[in-house]
Amino acid sequence: QVQLVESGGGLVQAGGSLRLSCAASGRTFASYAMGWFRQAPGKEREFVAAANGSGRTTYYANSVKGRFTISRDNAKNTVYLQMNSLKPEDTAVYYCAARLGAVVTTAYDFWGQGTQVAVSS
Repeated sequence: QVQLVESGGGLVQAGGSLRLSCAASGRTFASYAMGWFRQAPGKEREFVAAANGSGRTTYYANSVKGRFTISRDNAKNTVYLQMNSLKPEDTAVYYCAARLGAVVTTAYDFWGQGTQVAVSS
């Protein structure tokens, strides 16, 4: 079992940046693939980015590739999502997720409570 707590959301103007953090409990953080997902009002939750246990393998949704960067600090049990060049369409609740084993874009087992990101035009 792992517990996840996101932070770092807020309101930013288009073109700005935010960094989300997700702190995980437990002693085996490096065993978990970590992902970021988001859900905009009236839309289904969608994949944003993921990283394997070491952080060396990463995946991104096409909509954020080149603008967002996922990274992790296993010594701090924390995964980050650096979001640059934000657009109004990036407005959503962002969720951190974890799963044991290989990094994938779906099928995560543990979820945080979410943090709101709002981008104004």
